[in-house]
Amino acid sequence: MAKRYVTVRMKADHEYEAVNAQGNVVQIDMYDPQDKKAQSPMDLLLSAVGSCASVDAVLMMKKKRKTVNDLIVEVEGERNEGVPAFYTAIHMKFILISPDAKEEEFEKVVALSVEKYCSVASSLKAAISYSSEVRTA
Repeated sequence: MAKRYVTVRMKADHEYEAVNAQGNVVQIDMYDPQDKKAQSPMDLLLSAVGSCASVDAVLMMKKKRKTVNDLIVEVEGERNEGVPAFYTAIHMKFILISPDAKEEEFEKVVALSVEKYCSVASSLKAAISYSSEVRTA
């Protein structure tokens, strides 16, 4: 079983920094929209599912020898009204810019990408466990 590690550290009350094992850093904040400097954790979840599905879609289209000039994914999440405000639905609109791709083949690629290959989409069904500790320094 492959494991991945990310460390999240508080920078200020509403600011955090996540660092993976390779040292790549992502800034995160929970400020109101007018004060936002980074994505929120919920924004990052939408970004993660959209980018995960994108990679596989592009690779599959290129494997079919289709030209991929650009790919845009508009990801929209609908959240629960209460607490926690989890996503009740996520919709991804994939827009492929290609002179030689056909609508039907891209539709099949997107379905495979989201439903079969996207690890993030599959992870949204994962069991989550936790532990805690307090350190004095």
